[in-house]
Amino acid sequence: MKEKKKDESFKETVKTVVYAVVIAVIIRSFLIEPFRIPSGSMYPTLEVGDYLFVSKYTYGYSRHSFPASLIPFDGRLWESAPQYGDIVVFKFPSDNNKDYIKRVVALPGDTVEVKQGRLYINDKMLDRIEIGPYKVTEYVNKPETYTEYEETLPNGLKHHIIEVSDFEPVVDNTTKVVVPERHVFVMGDNRDRSDDSRISVGFVPYENLIGKARFLFFSHNDQGAWYKPWTWPQSIRWRKFFKSLT
Repeated sequence: MKEKKKDESFKETVKTVVYAVVIAVIIRSFLIEPFRIPSGSMYPTLEVGDYLFVSKYTYGYSRHSFPASLIPFDGRLWESAPQYGDIVVFKFPSDNNKDYIKRVVALPGDTVEVKQGRLYINDKMLDRIEIGPYKVTEYVNKPETYTEYEETLPNGLKHHIIEVSDFEPVVDNTTKVVVPERHVFVMGDNRDRSDDSRISVGFVPYENLIGKARFLFFSHNDQGAWYKPWTWPQSIRWRKFFKSLT
């Protein structure tokens, strides 16, 4: 009798675990997925140590919507096009094992060019207003100072960027390109410290989009040590909890 109860208890445990895994996979594939920011390419919007949720349904579903891109099919189901200013997570076009996060600055058919640090969309220089100095002191070997600007995209969306200068090699002067159909041109908000469509990322196909960044749910800096639990609360960026992203 005891053996039978043990068997039933084990089966129930296995069923519970299986159900939990299936539910987690469904949520992660079709609704939301968490991501951690590992680099400073999206300063000042996103900092190293930020954790955010990405909505998987915003642009529809491709094979990259599923864990490890396990369900192979071409194109997107229930597709919706990204918009100017969307912060997107996508698979690196030349290596689908890497996830990147950048901001959409140009859409299919747009011409894009950077001249002396200024972004031109369809031959029009985007407006930007200087905010002031921006300092990065965390996750770096020595403090870094940038200039922060508020930039206005073609749809009127305003967002903040930072620049070291307007004369950085490669990224501050590019050739004029036209964004192909069903692709987007993306850039990091940290304009001089971002590998994006100006460099090795190139144009990002719609199919490679994983989802749209929606809001932060956790954030911490590098001030706390794992072996010093009493420092953990001080390393949490409480101000960023549940902060919406634009």
